[in-house]
This record gives sequence, C-alpha cells and structure tokens, in this order.
Amino acid sequence: MYFKQITVPGLGCNSYIIGCPGARQAVVVDPKRDVQDYMDISRDEGMKITHIIETHIHADHVSGNQELRSRTGADIYYSEHAGVAFDHQKLREGDVIEFGMVKLEVLYTPGHTPNSLSLLVTDKARADEPWMILTGDLLFVGAIGRPDLAGEEILEEQVRNLYDSLYEKLGRLPGHLEVYPAHGQGSLCGKGMSAKTSSTLGYEQRTQELLRLSDFSQFHKQVVGASPVRPKSFTHIINTNTEGAPLLERCPLEQMLNPDQFERIRQQGATVIDTRDAASFGGFHIPRAINIGFEKQMANWIGMVVEPTANILLVVDDREKYDLMTTELHRIGYDNIFGYLAGGMSAWIAHGLPIDGLSPISAQELKGKLDKQAFGHIVDVRTPDERAGGWITDSMHVPMTDILSDSLDLPEDKEVILVCGTGYRANIVASRLKQDGFMHVRSLAGGLTGWINAGYELAA
Repeated sequence: MYFKQITVPGLGCNSYIIGCPGARQAVVVDPKRDVQDYMDISRDEGMKITHIIETHIHADHVSGNQELRSRTGADIYYSEHAGVAFDHQKLREGDVIEFGMVKLEVLYTPGHTPNSLSLLVTDKARADEPWMILTGDLLFVGAIGRPDLAGEEILEEQVRNLYDSLYEKLGRLPGHLEVYPAHGQGSLCGKGMSAKTSSTLGYEQRTQELLRLSDFSQFHKQVVGASPVRPKSFTHIINTNTEGAPLLERCPLEQMLNPDQFERIRQQGATVIDTRDAASFGGFHIPRAINIGFEKQMANWIGMVVEPTANILLVVDDREKYDLMTTELHRIGYDNIFGYLAGGMSAWIAHGLPIDGLSPISAQELKGKLDKQAFGHIVDVRTPDERAGGWITDSMHVPMTDILSDSLDLPEDKEVILVCGTGYRANIVASRLKQDGFMHVRSLAGGLTGWINAGYELAA
C-alpha cells in the first residue's frame, strides 16, 4: 500500500493519498485546492486517482475536489449528511471502498460538523485489520475538533455528537491504531494542536485531558466556549465548498499592473495587501493598505482582516512572492486577485502618487516615554496566555482578534502604541486602525522580543 501525508504549513491542513501500486489506483482524502502534488504522485507512482473523499465540509480552506475531478475524472465522496450542491457519491456508516491491497471503511463521526466521517485504513498485504484511522477534524494530535462552526443553533447537539464520537465510537477501537488528522499546528479548527503530524489512538486517549473525563457534563463544561476565534472567511469558505469551488482557471486574470492601472482599481474600492516586512511598510505605503507579511499563519490573519469577497491588489517584493501569495489566497477562497504593483513602491513614489507612513517606535523611545509618563495609550494585542507571561508597564490588554472584530474603543486623535511578540501582529492591527480613522498609530519595533533584548523588564 502507498500512503503519503501532504501538509500545508501555516493553515495546518493535512491531506492524504492512499494507493495500491499493483492495482494502479489511488484515493485522495481532503485535497488542498492546488492539486499538482497529487498529480505528480499519480504520474510518478503510476496510479490513477479514482476516488476523492472529503471527511467533512471544510471551513478553513477551499477544497481541491473540483480541481482534482476536472483533471482526473474521479468521483467525489461525502457523508450522506453533507448536502453539497454538486454531483457526488454518498458515504454511509459501514461503507467500504476497496481496491487492490487497500481497504477503507467509513465511520460516521459527527461533532466537528454534522457531516463528519472518519476512515479506517487497512493494508491487506500486511493484515486484515485496520492499521490507521484518518480522523478528519474529529481528533487531532493533542486536541479535538471544535463543535461551533456549524452554527449556534445546533451547538448543543454538536457537543453531544462530539462526545459520542470520541468516547463511544473511537472508544471501541484498538489503541494501537495510528491517527492521521486533517489538521495540525496552525489550524483554527481546534485549540492547542501539536506540531507532530500523527499519533496513536491510545496515546491521545491517555494524554488528552478532554478524552479522560468522567462524564458528558464535564466534557460539555470544558468544550463550550473554549474554541479559537472564528475568522470572517470561514462562512465564505463553507459556502464555497458547499456549492463547489470555481476552477482556478476561471479566477480573474492575474497580472502585473503599472502604478496608474493599480491606482485606478484601488480607487474603485479594491483592498491593498502589502506583504513587505514591517520596517518597509512603516517607512511608506499606499494609503489604507493592510500590512500582512509572509509568516506561517499568514492565511489565518488574512481571514480575520480582509473580506472574502474583496477585490484584492498586492504589493510584493517580486513575482515569486506574488505567486506564493496568490496560492495562499486561493487556498482560503480569496479569488478576486487583480494583480500586483509593477516596480513596487519605488515605481509608485516615482509616479507622484499618495503615500502614507506608520512610524514605528523603538524600545528605547518607548522606555523614555514611560519614564516621563508622556504617552497616549499602549495596547498589548497578544493573546491572554501570552499576556500572562509578562507585559510592559502601563499597557492595556486588547487582543488582536477583539480589535479586528470591533475596532478599538479609544479616541482616534490620541497616540496609540501597539505591542505584540515580534511586531508582526501589531503592524496588522496598526494598518487596520488607520483604515478606521486613527491618526497617530505606531507599533513597537521588534515587539516584546526587541524590548527584552534592549535590556528592559516586563511587569508580571
């Protein structure tokens, strides 16, 4: 049996290709939208992709099932409860997909979504019993799936389903089964996932607190309200995956735009995402641009800041960065990408077009302001867990996700100094606040890392 896990760093998405070289067939489970990896494996291993299986309707990334079917002709399979709007085959509890030495048995395991399933995988060349289980978003390494994405109206039902799937259905399976989830570290479909990409069922049952509780009431108490923030992109992604994602060839023609073309589209309401580093953005940038640089969880930050249906323009360092950025955007359903600024900011400035700045503040300057009590507001945008490890004296705590949801309840004409771990998130928030009309926004250069390295202490 051929088995390979394919990961998407940042989003934390895992997909799988399982095949039998002898039968020259393969199945892809939970494909990402850019499908060339699967096509390369199919070609190199001499296996035709004949099945595309989704463990559930995904909320955090657009599926590649439509792309893959267009290239291979393979059927798409979902749980009978999924209700997607395009042609697909329905899977039920106990169904078996078998070819060559590969056997896949379907388990209906709702809880993360009402349409979630898991797959028991058997390599018949080795044994007649399952070797591993693909758990989708039910069980992760170090965490369980969040039950709230399907909506508040069925949350209670979902929590009960999650408990039953984890404790009853998986509880009957042998502990030696290898666990391969649909997500890993970086995903927002669960909380506290490990960086390790696989585990065993027995190890997770022994080490996860949420899998060692005495009854449902304790489980309910710990699970409800414990989920990560829900990015604004999730609803759009769910709808896209339910209707069927458009093929990438139908997305707007991506192109290099001269400053006049770029400005014309910007004036029509397009959102400018500037991917340069914080220092470059702080020096000068296009007015109302959002600074989201290349970082592991970049796609998650985009999903919190930018509307999924927005027309998008990009400021990038080079064509390679543009290609990388468009791939990230397509993965989360941001398809209205109209191009990038040819010549970058140098060309923009040479054209005499308007610029803005975001003057960063050094650790030394901020320390001087604190000593003299000569500052407006210092806002720490880190998570509560990060904040608990120490903070800058006289700073107030408003997590980034709260600001992105509701802006900031402070006077727009007063100085606001934003602080995070390294300066990355502070710059995202700063560029968002400038859009909201804040006039004197600055970010701490280097964040708390720079503050500590400059020799200054934290309050606790």
